[in-house]
Amino acid sequence: MSLFTGAGVAIVTPMYENGDVNYEVFGELVETQIAGGTDAIIVCGTTGEASTLTHEEHLECIRFVVDKVNKRIPVIAGTGSNCTKTAVYLSQEAEKLGADGVLLVSPYYNKATQKGLKNHFVTIAKSIKIPVILYNIQGRTGVNIEPATIAAIAEEAGNVVAVKEASGNISQVAQIARLTKGKLDIYSGNDDQIIPILSLGGKGVISVLSNIAPKQTHDICEEYLKGNVEKAKDLQLSALDLIKALFCEVNPIPVKAAMNFMGMNVGSLRAPLTEMEDVNKEKLAAAMKEYGLL
Repeated sequence: MSLFTGAGVAIVTPMYENGDVNYEVFGELVETQIAGGTDAIIVCGTTGEASTLTHEEHLECIRFVVDKVNKRIPVIAGTGSNCTKTAVYLSQEAEKLGADGVLLVSPYYNKATQKGLKNHFVTIAKSIKIPVILYNIQGRTGVNIEPATIAAIAEEAGNVVAVKEASGNISQVAQIARLTKGKLDIYSGNDDQIIPILSLGGKGVISVLSNIAPKQTHDICEEYLKGNVEKAKDLQLSALDLIKALFCEVNPIPVKAAMNFMGMNVGSLRAPLTEMEDVNKEKLAAAMKEYGLL
């Protein structure tokens, strides 16, 4: 059984201007997502600035979202690390806090071999009982989890149930689908590739776009899965300019700017991330207006 089908939001971590986590706004964002039809919440991922949260903050954010959601939709906790021991610790704690699953990014900077990647993920998966989603994003980590490695991990660790594929390589996604024979769910990690990945048997998307357009992102998936392929395609294509603007600077800089434009008050970013350049703010605002968000 899939952890979720449809659009899961890679939710931002709202902050005060001094950098502390703003839990009041965090609760508002969770409610907005659920009201908008979001199918799952992924907390403390890349978009949630997990890499600059302390371990204590990281776990408190997971606890807060799990409690706030209160089983209405699945909560998946980002618990990956380039240190296997740290990822085991965070994953075990997330399980204790009631997360429905964990999202494990490939180890960054270390650039492990395929053997090292397999050992890393299997070790973490076997340390917990809840489902695991692998997260393949070479552009941020410097290493690609090869399709054969993904299949081998899923074969050895039964609770590895899915992969978030953000390589951008549709041929690789097809190979993963072929090798895993439907036993591993595939989620798009790129908002501009939802329909292509659904067409290969994917289950949905783990989305940045959902932060500002939860219903629209949910509808792209729902319409496709209901068989309304043309409508789903049109919804996907209509969002392309906005999606491009959301990635004109490194994520989550633009999406936090967009949310602030919309009055969501998600605050600032933690260093080394900086506020968006004015020229890019103009591009983002124009794309949002064209999409009907401003």
